[in-house]
Order: sequence, then C-alpha cells, then structure tokens
Amino acid sequence: MKLRGTILFTFFASLSFSSIFSQEKTAPGALITDRPDATESPTVVPKGYLQIETGAFYEDSGEDAFKQKTTTFNTTLLRYGLLDNLELRIGWDFAEVKTEINGTQLDDVASGLSPLLLGAKIGIAKEKGWLPEIGLIGHVFLPFSAGEDFRPETTGIDFRFSFAHTLSEKSSLSYNLGAEWGDDSPEAAYIYTISYGYSVTDTFGLYAELYGDLPEDSSANHLWDAGVTYLLSDSIQLDATVGSGITKGQNLLLSAGVSIRLPN
Repeated sequence: MKLRGTILFTFFASLSFSSIFSQEKTAPGALITDRPDATESPTVVPKGYLQIETGAFYEDSGEDAFKQKTTTFNTTLLRYGLLDNLELRIGWDFAEVKTEINGTQLDDVASGLSPLLLGAKIGIAKEKGWLPEIGLIGHVFLPFSAGEDFRPETTGIDFRFSFAHTLSEKSSLSYNLGAEWGDDSPEAAYIYTISYGYSVTDTFGLYAELYGDLPEDSSANHLWDAGVTYLLSDSIQLDATVGSGITKGQNLLLSAGVSIRLPN
C-alpha cells in the first residue's frame, strides 16, 4: 500500500512542481475542496496545481443484533489541474471493518484497500447572477486494485452534476445530482446532496448537509452531517465532521482531515 501510494504521489507531484518552471502563475486564492462533506464542488483545481485531500473517518452502522464498525485510515484523493476547466482525480482508501452480533465482536476483521478511483472533473459554467456554477464529475472504480475483502467482481461507475450558488458574502448553497453503479449489482442508485456553508470569519467556516441515494429496487438512504473547516493558509485547510443516518443504517459518522494545495 505504501509503495503504491508513494508512486501515485510522486507522479502527481512531479507534474505539479514541473509546472513552476514551465509557466508563471498568479495566486489562485484560497483552496476549494471536495471534502469533508459528501457534496462535491463544481470548481476545478487551478491549472498546474496538485491538491491532496486526505483524512480518516469512523462509521457505526446497523442495529443491536448486527453491527458493523468501519474505520477508514486513509481517504486520500489527489486532484491535478490539467486545463483551466479540467482536473484529473485519483483516490484510494484503506479500511477496517469489525462486525458485532448481539454485542459480541467476531474474530474475523475485514481490512484492505478499496477499489482505486480514477476520474475527472469538468468545469461547465461559471456562476452568473441567479445561474449557478456548474461542474460534471465522473469516476470508475477498478476491482483488481482492491484488497481481497473489498474486491467486487465488476467495475463501478459514478457521475454527478455539481452546482453552487453564492447567497451572500458569507454564505453559499451547493448541491449534487447523479447516479452510481457498483457492488456487483446492475441496479442504479440515484445520488443527491445539498449543503449550506457559512463563513464565520475569513478562515473559519461551518456547514450542514443532507445527502443520500435512491436505489432502483431497494429502500432509499437519507443521511445528514455537519462540520467545521479552518484555513491555516490559502493552501492548507483542516476539517472535522459529525453525522448520522435519517433512515435506518448509519448510527454515527466521525471524520477529520486536511487538504493541501501544491505548490504553495
């Protein structure tokens, strides 16, 4: 895992740092991230920059008779601005899942890498008046790259349109609509998210979010979360999140992470 992660980081870092010598850049302003909420921003990473968004989360799901406790130690997403309106994306998670039946933890613990995510984000339109900023994001999830405990038989796919409105100098509204196919099922699940963000200061922000999915032949899943973000600089952001399910499923979600844009 560490070797593969190093190769990916080195590849993207070399692209980013080489751009320092190939072109002069104007300061891009404070970074805009795709974490910690489920709502993806329509804004692409500036051309020639590498953005690293990583963290960890803990999820408790299920009921008393059957519970699963998932700890994801690495949620790294690498985003590279290839063009003014196009970014490339690579992501990989490492998770550990513990199962409890009637309060007793089973000896078998599932752990390993999730399928590697490859994708891109396209900036479609800038915000203009009441018209939102719009982006399109798509990914594929490669089964052969996953650990044995998390390896599906088929390739997963997702896409979503991302929208963002500026409500005032301190507040914004963002939302996503899309669909995903995965977990060895031909069934599509339609995705929605909506997130309200508020800037308390230039560096400290709050957000609250509703999100979920609506599978074609299964019950819908609806969840909420809320969190804080803190800008250490225009290129470094810290975040923390707490959340839970509205429908049955997720009991508790805790998350924390950091995002860094290179070069600074």
